[in-house]
Amino acid sequence: MRIGLDVMGGDFAPDAIIEGAVDSLRHLTDREELYLIGDESSIKTKLNELQTDPSRFHIVHTTQVIEMADHPAKSFSQKQDSSIAVGYTMLNNGELDGFCSAGNTGAMLVGATYTVKLIPGVLRPALATILPCIDNRDSVILDVGLNPDCKPEVLLQYAILGSIYAKYVLGTQNPTVGLINLGEEETKGTPAIKAAYELMKEYPGINFAGNIEGNHLFRETMTDVIVCDGFVGNVILKEGEAFHHIYKSRNLKDEYFDRLDFENYGGTPIVGINANVVIGHGISKRKAIMNMILQTKAVVQANLAQKIKEAI
Repeated sequence: MRIGLDVMGGDFAPDAIIEGAVDSLRHLTDREELYLIGDESSIKTKLNELQTDPSRFHIVHTTQVIEMADHPAKSFSQKQDSSIAVGYTMLNNGELDGFCSAGNTGAMLVGATYTVKLIPGVLRPALATILPCIDNRDSVILDVGLNPDCKPEVLLQYAILGSIYAKYVLGTQNPTVGLINLGEEETKGTPAIKAAYELMKEYPGINFAGNIEGNHLFRETMTDVIVCDGFVGNVILKEGEAFHHIYKSRNLKDEYFDRLDFENYGGTPIVGINANVVIGHGISKRKAIMNMILQTKAVVQANLAQKIKEAI
């Protein structure tokens, strides 16, 4: 397995990225290779500081950086020797099995669209992430920020994509699917949500449990897959991060609230594209980068992109 890591992306790059890469080594076997993509001099200087042999990685030198504030499409096309562009090129050429970055999210999405492209039949890709439940289950929620306004058929497809993710990445057999709504009754919601409900109810390929409300989330009543548009999903995701921040700032200790820490998951995969790509939070530090790499490893091991191709 070959995993590419954008060393230059993120608020704390390159130091925090390289630190996370070094930490990930103890979780990787000899057959799982990590490619550090970025400025070679910076990489080797930091590895020397960490007393880590550079030969434990494959170093791919690049001369450009897509900054966090850069325009995504323009920067991706104009900076072809950036760590993000080179990573996608390697992925598209079959030189990598997975690629991850905590850099410019827009540029990562542009790269996915322009290089590896959507799986034929996928209407829109989605960002999927883990939502922990109080009964120790992990659910998957999508979309969490890519498409803020979705048509009913896109929401149905998210239910399919989420079910595949839950089955092959989380190991949940016959995962239940819930549609986020302001009430459990099928007559409630916007026209798009009501139409999506009807589509999901009639679709034989998913285990549809009906509408779920916001107070079902994080509890035993939470389904294995939560479907919503990117606007709602992003609000839910940030709400979970706020819960963790509040409890931590009050010096409270609870195993469940620790699971709401985004650093424990590292990143969110783009589902619906022809490759395995994981995007990390721009504020990721050492621990989050390590877990982003391990999340990429899990997505590659699950052969997620191929499973979605077969299902679609």
